[in-house]
Amino acid sequence: MSVQYSGIGMTSQRTRMRMVERLRQQGIRDEIVLSVMGEVPRHLFVDEALANRAYDDVSLPLGFGQTISAPFTVARMTELARAGGDLSKVLEIGTGCGYQCAVLAKIAKEVHSVERIPQLIAMARKHLRDARVINIRLRLGDGQSGVPAAAPFDAIVMTAAATHVPQALLDQLNVGGRMILPVEGKGGQHLYVIERTDKGMVERRMDPVIFVPLLSGIA
Repeated sequence: MSVQYSGIGMTSQRTRMRMVERLRQQGIRDEIVLSVMGEVPRHLFVDEALANRAYDDVSLPLGFGQTISAPFTVARMTELARAGGDLSKVLEIGTGCGYQCAVLAKIAKEVHSVERIPQLIAMARKHLRDARVINIRLRLGDGQSGVPAAAPFDAIVMTAAATHVPQALLDQLNVGGRMILPVEGKGGQHLYVIERTDKGMVERRMDPVIFVPLLSGIA
């Protein structure tokens, strides 16, 4: 393991462990998710000037009007996606810097991720390569269309707030699969879990959240 991966001071393994303990105190119960959060070097996914804040429980700017979600949000969405079980194939909508993708790749056999901003795809590729994450497929495209050719997915994780749930994504869920996404409504944004059963979709509203809006097309 290189010095860059290990980190020193505010980017060290000890700092990650403090973050994990904080996540546990905040209510994250899935020990596999907590373990993965301790493994993935978040400081590799943020601007070097912000590396000393990488493990604070805050979102940080990426440029292009985008942010990397706070560690609790990443852990919570991952925990909801896993739901205590194994995941084979996962779809992420909104690659961003690649951090959520890296966390998902540690708990799933295969992760497909779609991003609409070309510069972020390039950034994510470098970050994921530096973090030695290989079981991923990144695509430039409109996330609302998903990746039909790779469907069905055991979980779909969206990292931008939608005003409605894209039907194309629901169609790509496996039976028993879950879609985790922020939805913008009259009461603000809330995290939703939508599970596909053999009788249809079951929807649950969860935590209040703040995400950038889901946009269509390629930037």
